[in-house]
Amino acid sequence: MIPKMENIAGSKELRNKILFTFAMLIVYRLGIHIPVPGINGQAVADFFANAQNTLFGLFDMFSGGGLSRLSVFALGIMPYISASIILQLLVVVSPELERLKKEEGEAGRKKITQYTRYLTVLITLVQGTGIAFGLQKMTSPTGVAVVPDPGVVFIFTTVITLTTGTVFIMWLGEQITSRGIA
Repeated sequence: MIPKMENIAGSKELRNKILFTFAMLIVYRLGIHIPVPGINGQAVADFFANAQNTLFGLFDMFSGGGLSRLSVFALGIMPYISASIILQLLVVVSPELERLKKEEGEAGRKKITQYTRYLTVLITLVQGTGIAFGLQKMTSPTGVAVVPDPGVVFIFTTVITLTTGTVFIMWLGEQITSRGIA
């Protein structure tokens, strides 16, 4: 074990990759604490404290705690994973996508990756809209509204914030893959 650790410490490239990966994970963990604008943080905390062993608690676990804080990263990377699965299934049934994957090689793979990104944004827009409408109706167990000032501005802001957060997480993941430990 000790020789392996010395090997890591001796390799500048590996050390830089590890440090870069840790730095990106720290950026992610900091982003979890930035709330979506227009919500009552205490009402959200009360709601999730009461719903800990429910489906909301499970979703919160998958978002790394971002959902219970209603952070800009509340959706996590799940829309990207969903988009990736959908595209992989479409490659099997669509002759055009199958051709892209098999015949185009690296260029085809890049094109499918681009389609995955677009589908991720679409899924995030739909999920963000659903969350924004749902948040307007939520109250804490004490009856305090989660969204003190509901309306079109809140919905628009929430959808854009959640979509931007998910796209940023997707970008962080790509950076870790290309420059960190993958």
